[in-house]
Amino acid sequence: MSILITQECINCDACVDECPATAIVSADDSPLEDPEHTYVKPEKCIECVDCSVPKCFDVCPTPGAIVWDMPYTLEYNNYYLDGHANGTYKIREHKIKGIFSPENQPRPFREAIPYEERVAHKALDF
Repeated sequence: MSILITQECINCDACVDECPATAIVSADDSPLEDPEHTYVKPEKCIECVDCSVPKCFDVCPTPGAIVWDMPYTLEYNNYYLDGHANGTYKIREHKIKGIFSPENQPRPFREAIPYEERVAHKALDF
């Protein structure tokens, strides 16, 4: 995943239907325990690299609700596995292939987004 949805989210779910990768689910469908807001499945998010802006951001009415996260790539495999272990993320697991981690299933990302903005979980702004 390269985006996160924050507590600023008002749960309007405008982003759910807009996501071309079906990576976003409403709080009611979130795999997290006691979810408070809409959730992005890290193993599915593609940052809409083929568009000028991520589709979720394009329809979101709430400033600051969508922020950058680390790329879902091998370099950040431990970041996501640690997040999965501590409950920040709930990454899908296949009965035979195991967890769909960045090591097993890397995703495309926007290379132009600076590392510092991703670490700081900077709100999307185009």
